[in-house]
Amino acid sequence: MEYAINFAIAIALIFVVGVLGLGLWNMIKGGPGNTSQKLMRLRVIGQAVAIVLLLGALFLFGRPG
Repeated sequence: MEYAINFAIAIALIFVVGVLGLGLWNMIKGGPGNTSQKLMRLRVIGQAVAIVLLLGALFLFGRPG
C-alpha cells in the first residue's frame, strides 16, 4: 500500500512539472494565451492532487509505532 501511494505521488509530481514546462514553453514561444491559461489551471489541479496524496500518505504512514 505504501509503495502504491509513493508511486502515485511521484506520478503526480512528474505530471505537475510536465504541465508547468508545457505552459512555460507555450508562453516563451508566444503561443495562444488561452492555451497557457488552460495549462496553468491543469497545473493547479495537479498540484492539489499531489498535496492531497502527500497529506494522505503522512496521515496514514506518518504515525510512530
